[in-house]
Amino acid sequence: MMNQTAWVIDKAHSEVSFKIRHLMISNVKGTFKIFDANIITTGVDFSTSEIDFWIDVTSINTGDLKRDEHLLSEEFFNAKVHKQISFVSSTLGNPDQEGIHELWGELTMNGIVKNIKLNVQFGGIANDPWGNTKAGFEVTGILKRSDWDLKWNTMMETGGLMVSDDVNISCEIQLLKKGFSDQTMTLQKEEEIVSFQTK
Repeated sequence: MMNQTAWVIDKAHSEVSFKIRHLMISNVKGTFKIFDANIITTGVDFSTSEIDFWIDVTSINTGDLKRDEHLLSEEFFNAKVHKQISFVSSTLGNPDQEGIHELWGELTMNGIVKNIKLNVQFGGIANDPWGNTKAGFEVTGILKRSDWDLKWNTMMETGGLMVSDDVNISCEIQLLKKGFSDQTMTLQKEEEIVSFQTK
């Protein structure tokens, strides 16, 4: 039997954001306001992590109500049918010289599942003034929205496209340790396990 630790996202100190090129001259930025995750580790060893993360699509906020409504329509996320974006981790490589890990897993969006790579930097573990144990991470990556059939676009007079296919993902995640259990890890569920090196 091994002690397991449950973690939740400290939403007051976390952000899930993205940006995309518009007219090929500037970026439009946005965030998702509602998100959460189930994360389990052995003790506080993140090399044993199981991660199940999801986002409420309807919480998208780009600072423009009409644009947000368009993004939720059938031309983009089709939020009436596909209400969540989810990510389940599979593997994560050793850190490079800058401490960046490659995190792999399955991203489900618009009803389509794709294996993706994200870059993760571990910020460390600390206790806040109230005795809570926190862990910090920065998660970045680039996705092609067309891989999830998010293909809406408009051709400009100059011949280019109004919106780029590439979407830059940037997440600041702070986890809060919730407690322990004595359940044995189910190592057979390899698709949900992250190999995370904290050194």
